[in-house]
Amino acid sequence: MAIVTVPAADRRISDFAEIVQFLADHGIHHEVWPLEDRVDPAAPADAILSAYAPEIDELKRRGGFVTADVIDVRPDTPNVAVMLAKFAKEHTHTEDEVRFILQGRGVFHIHAPRPDGTDTVFAIEVGAGDLISVPRDTKHWFDLCDDRRIRAIRLFQDMSGWTPYYVADGVHDGYEPLCLGPAWVDGAPKAAP
Repeated sequence: MAIVTVPAADRRISDFAEIVQFLADHGIHHEVWPLEDRVDPAAPADAILSAYAPEIDELKRRGGFVTADVIDVRPDTPNVAVMLAKFAKEHTHTEDEVRFILQGRGVFHIHAPRPDGTDTVFAIEVGAGDLISVPRDTKHWFDLCDDRRIRAIRLFQDMSGWTPYYVADGVHDGYEPLCLGPAWVDGAPKAAP
């Protein structure tokens, strides 16, 4: 399940309802899709897309998406460092960025305006079962957690996919791709079982 951190406010949100509301207040949609008894998350891409066809079709209907695929990034993916560097700089897209995480963990950093006219940065750590939709033109960047593993369904509104438009003097250099993971409880590390 997702974890939201707001570094400037020294705030961490792990309650599902609070996360959904906090993200909705910033125009970001988050929900959790079922994983158990649906399909093996390591199944071939066509089996994944078929198993989640009802959810994908609903997102297509609601958001104008025209295609979906499955991305599979592993530590041994050719040119993984080059690919990840492209996502790790603050950028925007001309379409919504929608991801449903099947395996692995990553962090979306969002650079959002506040009602008082200033900006804030918050991080959304996503893992298996999380669906996130970052609206078009939202300043953001993405990092994988230390294991450099993510498998996700992606949806696109344009058949050619999306192009990142980098923000001049982006704030991404001032933030670490910190992944807390589910082992963190009440701000203190908990030994893995």
